[in-house]
Amino acid sequence: MTDISADHSGDPRIETCPDCAERTVMIYPKFERVWHWSQAGSIMVLFFTGLGMNGIHHVLSFEMAVKLHTLTALALLLLWLFATFWLFTTGNWKVFTPRILGMFAVARYYAFGVFKGEHHPYQKNLSQRLNPLQALAYGALKAFIFPLVWGTGLLYLTYNFWETVPNAPLWLEIIANLHLAVAYFVAGFVILHIYLLTIGHKFRDGVRPMVTGKETVALTPEQEAYLERHEPWRLVD
Repeated sequence: MTDISADHSGDPRIETCPDCAERTVMIYPKFERVWHWSQAGSIMVLFFTGLGMNGIHHVLSFEMAVKLHTLTALALLLLWLFATFWLFTTGNWKVFTPRILGMFAVARYYAFGVFKGEHHPYQKNLSQRLNPLQALAYGALKAFIFPLVWGTGLLYLTYNFWETVPNAPLWLEIIANLHLAVAYFVAGFVILHIYLLTIGHKFRDGVRPMVTGKETVALTPEQEAYLERHEPWRLVD
């Protein structure tokens, strides 16, 4: 399907779709919404318990923080593995494929255009709901950052099984610091993600689609005809 964008930024590389019509569709299935909010809640718990384990606060005892952190991490890892299976079996992994077309226009919008009242240069469509910058960021998280968090966390958790390795204490310190550094990176991403939901539109408008599953996107005549015939439940208006 065509990558549809609306050029409001002067970037001639942004593709347009003059024959498209905007329709409100059910674009986020129930599993994806449950996955999103379960992941968000788990990450908040991991941040809170991780900070407690590092002595930033003392709301929980160290033992309770470790137990809660470990159980939440294992539950989230199981969810992440299941979600990865779902992404590849349904083909939804394609939305995280990075692409250059339109990326600089979107970056310019977030850096300057949004503060000048410009329109967002990317128009969501049925086949690609993420703009190029989102696809790059989320793709990098899923392909590199999250696996690094899980890998270092599991190595730290299973230290008793490899403590006889030469220089094991040094390796443990490196792994622990790397785990912490990547965790702070994820924290920064979450803060940026929430911040971006507050600019260019009302906060509730940015959050609503992941609650209801519905969002207004551009549909080609062919896409609209296909949905009307094969997936009418997706068409809301």
